[in-house]
Amino acid sequence: MEVSGTNPFKFLVVTRTLATTLMLPVLVLFADALGLLSSWLVENIKADYTFRLFFEEAFSSLSFGDLFFSIGKSFFFGFAIGLIGCYKGFEASKGTAGVGAAANTAVVIASLALFLIDLLAVLVADIFYEL
Repeated sequence: MEVSGTNPFKFLVVTRTLATTLMLPVLVLFADALGLLSSWLVENIKADYTFRLFFEEAFSSLSFGDLFFSIGKSFFFGFAIGLIGCYKGFEASKGTAGVGAAANTAVVIASLALFLIDLLAVLVADIFYEL
């Protein structure tokens, strides 16, 4: 890419990090919607709940802070996953073994980073709820 005059950082890292940062919250919204829909399905089979009654009860127990922090931290999760994956991809040694090792370490480091980001998000949420 450098030979053709394209900046690999701008073309690869920025676009992939931006894509994971923006699309992970969308995936979280889809997963939340699917979770609510499947829980309604189970409750409908068990106790014959109507669609409207179930969602009125479910959303009456939710607050704005619950949704805000769950969607908000997924932006940071996406940023960390994209950045760590791109960094490890650029630092991979040549050959298939190097790419496999880089992918493995990227998954491990990204998982640990997500735990740390989640810890910080919980601390911030506790401070927010105390105010």
